[in-house]
Amino acid sequence: MSNNPGKDGKPPRTIYEQDAYAHLGGRFPTLMKVQLQESQPAYPAGNYTVHSSSFIVNKFGSIELKRFGMMIQPLEPAL
Repeated sequence: MSNNPGKDGKPPRTIYEQDAYAHLGGRFPTLMKVQLQESQPAYPAGNYTVHSSSFIVNKFGSIELKRFGMMIQPLEPAL
């Protein structure tokens, strides 16, 4: 949780987030932030993938992650 002061006359706001590590194919995972809703509990430890609703097509026709509202879902264990 972090408190951000308001800008341009807007009230301050609280941002709820959780640290996570993304495996992007490099040698080590990359530290990232996952935003949470105000009353949402933190995600438990585990392996997750980005939910399909977290992607948009931008004005250039390319796919990208939403700036806000990214959701993750647990990976199904391999059988």
